[in-house]
Amino acid sequence: MLAYPAAKSRAVPSEVGDPYRQDFVEACKVAQDSPKASAANGRRCLQAILRDKAGTTSKDLYDQIEELIASRKLPTHISEDLHAVRVIGNFAAHPLKSTVTGAIMDVEPGEAEWNLDALELLFDFYFVQPAISAKRRAELNKKLKDAGKPELP
Repeated sequence: MLAYPAAKSRAVPSEVGDPYRQDFVEACKVAQDSPKASAANGRRCLQAILRDKAGTTSKDLYDQIEELIASRKLPTHISEDLHAVRVIGNFAAHPLKSTVTGAIMDVEPGEAEWNLDALELLFDFYFVQPAISAKRRAELNKKLKDAGKPELP
């Protein structure tokens, strides 16, 4: 009997907690063997981030993405990938057929990787960079306080 090592997850920044971390790690682990399962988990992770971190109030993912894009809070290079994550996730969740061949369109490995790349950009924007800024601000405020100066707001 042969045993193969489990697929490795991409590194998840320590600032990213559950449920985002759990969904992302699972999406990474299955990406090679099942791009479809990876895309479905990636879509789930995206929707949770948009609801919890971006504060979107719309019910479905399309409208959540549109709401966030309209807010202009994200850099363009990130917002342009959000609908791709949704569409690729839809290929995973719904049997869409090609109008050319009639074959069910499946999620390709490169598409699953694209989803993971887009999620990593969101992790950096919503988790990592704010934590870095907060740490820097706290360090500067300590220095200002020690100097008898007013702290930054």
